[in-house]
Amino acid sequence: MEVTVTTTPKIDIGLSKESREGTIKILTVLLADEYTLYTKTKNYHWNVTGTNFNELHEFFGKQYEELDEIIDEVAERIRQLGGYATGTLAEFLSMARIKEEPGKYPDARSMLSNLLSDHEYIIRTIRKDADTVADNYHDMGTNDFLIGIMQRHEKMAWMLRAYLE
Repeated sequence: MEVTVTTTPKIDIGLSKESREGTIKILTVLLADEYTLYTKTKNYHWNVTGTNFNELHEFFGKQYEELDEIIDEVAERIRQLGGYATGTLAEFLSMARIKEEPGKYPDARSMLSNLLSDHEYIIRTIRKDADTVADNYHDMGTNDFLIGIMQRHEKMAWMLRAYLE
């Protein structure tokens, strides 16, 4: 998966162009993952069935709303660093590490389990990416930003885990 970065001409924020581009690449792939997880969560919101329908329908709704906020924040962080945020489904699907399951409509418990697995994957990935951004690109602002996003995913994962226990 090759991520192409286009940046605005000159930004003087104490980070080299190379550092900003490295950070933007990490954020661009995260944006694709977040958008894919958002879509998967919205799909489950629409298609959940069973005795806990109303509760899970609302729960998934709250989770996709949180993901929508994260998506916007990641895209804006890319712009703050001088990059252009990816915004097409084709680009998201080509870069995302989170995978969709077209044509499959799992039961409610499997939906919860699938989303938990995806959130845990994003948490593990962000842990590595936050270190890379700090150690390799010296971008402490994005490091802090990523840690905040990770904590939001940790909370969503905890809530999913609580349903499964």
